[in-house]
Amino acid sequence: MVVTLSGDLGAGKTTLVRGVLRALGWQGSVKSPSYPLVEHYPFSSIYFYHFDFYRFADPTEWETAGFSDCFHAGSTCVIEWPERVAGRLPVPDLALTLTYPADASQPGRALALAAYTKRGDRCAAAMIGSSAGQAP
Repeated sequence: MVVTLSGDLGAGKTTLVRGVLRALGWQGSVKSPSYPLVEHYPFSSIYFYHFDFYRFADPTEWETAGFSDCFHAGSTCVIEWPERVAGRLPVPDLALTLTYPADASQPGRALALAAYTKRGDRCAAAMIGSSAGQAP
């Protein structure tokens, strides 16, 4: 599965990934991959990769980084700053965008979901269904 995360600096992209990893049962630390560019979280059933391409100055850096090997049938790849590698990534199953509320006095963030595959549709439906009835 390929999931992209877009949003301004400090919008909560890494915090969202941390929550996903905790929900999957990860007990260790969850660091932002801003400097190493990728953090790997091994689970018994999946390879979970958390990428952060904020520091990429040019999309062609994708080719020399060798990250394409991480994108395979047994992996989940969550990518922060996907626009920095424009056109190099596979089509995401799910694209998430975190934004601050229009009214700066309101707490929290808004999350927009866009599904591009059937797997993404199922994931988005599960996310929306699990939040039904909860306060924003």
